[in-house]
Amino acid sequence: MMQDIDQMLSIEVKKEIADRYFGFRKLIEDDIQAYDDMVLASFRRLEQKIGFDLVRLYILLKDSQLIHDFFKLTGLDERLFFDPYITESPTIRKRVLTGRTVHGLTRISRFRNMIFDTYEELEQNIAEYQLNLEELQEEQETISEEIKLFYKKNDLGIIMGFLRGLGGAGNIKSGPMEGGLQPKTGESLEQKMRVHPPPPVEKILPQIPNIPPLKNIKPALKPLVDKAFERQGEPEMRSIVHP
Repeated sequence: MMQDIDQMLSIEVKKEIADRYFGFRKLIEDDIQAYDDMVLASFRRLEQKIGFDLVRLYILLKDSQLIHDFFKLTGLDERLFFDPYITESPTIRKRVLTGRTVHGLTRISRFRNMIFDTYEELEQNIAEYQLNLEELQEEQETISEEIKLFYKKNDLGIIMGFLRGLGGAGNIKSGPMEGGLQPKTGESLEQKMRVHPPPPVEKILPQIPNIPPLKNIKPALKPLVDKAFERQGEPEMRSIVHP
């Protein structure tokens, strides 16, 4: 009778320890999943906003040397979303320019304004992206600290050793730890169960430097824009965005 009571108490203690451990662990795993979702959302915004802004500028500048000069002027990475095919594809040109707002009294002013407006959108989207990366960095650091604190208060090796010693060699028959713990498997199981922090955001998403404000870069950007206008045969932006 006494042995049955001891066994019941042993099972209850083990279940309580396991429930508490896995409850805290689930909270951390939820935070990691939320972080992963935020990273994915940031990547999609990177493609859909910054990527489209850059593609528009590549198409409008078109000339490879002018695009190279644009990179140097802004301090951007020349590889970002660039492919020579982009500037020659009528399908991509139509997709990213159709429906854009056109304003200006002359052809060249409408062409300039299209590039200047796109540049300002790029400037704003990069600034928002940088803020988002800072938030992700803080979130990753918070999760890493949570995991350190969790294992400081819940040393898995000590817990598993305690559970093995509690009630002899009997297996745990209920709760998240059902199936029992054997001394020979404890170490490998501990490694498998350990929660690792998510990778820092700088190892997942590209770091994009903020570009100069349009008012500061406009005097240097204008000659590039005018050359692009001339080399493309003085295009009419109204017919391009409203085919």
